[in-house]
Amino acid sequence: MTVRTRFAPSPTGFLHIGGARTALYCWLEARRRGGEFLLRIEDTDRERSTDEAVQAILDAMQWLDLSADEAPIYQTHRLARYKQVADELLAAGKAYYAYESKEEIEAMREAAMARGEKPRYNGYYRDRNEPCRDDPNRVIRFKNPLEGSVVFEDKVKGRVEWSNAELDDLVIFRSDGWPTYNFAVVVDDIDMGITEVIRGDDHVNNTPRQINIYHALGAKVPEFAHLPMILDKEGKKLSKRTNSVSVMEYRENGFLPHAILNYLVRLGWSHGDQEIFSREEMVKLFDVADVNKAASRFDTEKLEWLNQHYLKTDDPQTLAPEFAWHLARAGIDASQGPAPADVIVALRDRVHTLKEMAERAKIWYGPLTEWDDKAVAKHLKNDSAVQVLQAARELLTGCEWKPEPIHQVIEQVATRLELGMGKIAQPLRVAMTGTQVSPSIDHTIYLTGREAALKRIDDAMAKAQG
Repeated sequence: MTVRTRFAPSPTGFLHIGGARTALYCWLEARRRGGEFLLRIEDTDRERSTDEAVQAILDAMQWLDLSADEAPIYQTHRLARYKQVADELLAAGKAYYAYESKEEIEAMREAAMARGEKPRYNGYYRDRNEPCRDDPNRVIRFKNPLEGSVVFEDKVKGRVEWSNAELDDLVIFRSDGWPTYNFAVVVDDIDMGITEVIRGDDHVNNTPRQINIYHALGAKVPEFAHLPMILDKEGKKLSKRTNSVSVMEYRENGFLPHAILNYLVRLGWSHGDQEIFSREEMVKLFDVADVNKAASRFDTEKLEWLNQHYLKTDDPQTLAPEFAWHLARAGIDASQGPAPADVIVALRDRVHTLKEMAERAKIWYGPLTEWDDKAVAKHLKNDSAVQVLQAARELLTGCEWKPEPIHQVIEQVATRLELGMGKIAQPLRVAMTGTQVSPSIDHTIYLTGREAALKRIDDAMAKAQG
């Protein structure tokens, strides 16, 4: 049988980092075993699901390059199928209509708690065989077994056993005419041929109920793997409604998609002491059965370290499109300055993210408008500054416009004026950037462009003399 996994987010908000890890683990498990990975949008919560959230999920999956092997499945498109299966359970005596009001259900729960019992449905309509009738309170409930227990081997947690006495007759169709989560996902997973259900461990409590529905439908039960939580730096659970940010916010903050994936794969799984994984290595080595049982803690500094590793080691040409996206977000027209790949080479040892890189790159994509007074006073208002700028301007006018020839110009100026490299580089650095901090001076001048560099030298000489 072909292994088939699925990622099934609910579009009630953005795709958060915990969901992205689940998607990655599902994708890797399918790819390692030569199987198929599917995407399902669980959008039956009509009050909170939005089209914007659906698009945000699709955008994030595309950016992470976690491609599904089939078109996405939308639960809202499958209402007729859910009704069909519910009718089959009703006809088989495995489900029934119930008509309690919300107030009656609440009174039932309060009475159970008053007796020291678990609040639950008391089964009033279970054996009454009530027919379907128009009633605003009408629901369909599943006849959960009254005896025995549900046992399954979780690939992460190990053996899990749940007494049926702890489970009441759950609603499978609500009074609003929509199926409940526990029912819809079983029907979906059966129809989609899902063999491995990999999801967060907040779903462990749902699994026994779902297994009983599988049995009632005579369907093969998939294998389950429930992933431990991801905690924030304070040890609290990451939540898309509280303290985590969306996957696309990580993009906006300048992180690379493969850095995100490399970081996420290690949040709960490891292969010895290895920290850096290519996508091919992840596919080859990952096994969901090796995921740790303990929760993992999200460490932004570690993610930044990984991101910088890829900035330093990736081919700048492959990073250039993503960097150009950040330049545009920073209000920079990339066509009015150096090639993005060249900027990456100059700055990648100095930044952790592409957003930070785009901010630093602004000096090369427009006129220099701000000067650091302290830098001007220290490096332009001295006896040698004008000589340095004049000599450099003369030689830069005719040299080949590449970093190495520009570096040779700087060495020639130092030799001619019998000055150390610092005395040459700093006036030129202030001239190019208005500050005394920049990447190597040859790259800084090169990225400024010949025409703009000569103008900035002229402006700097004016400041030095005025």
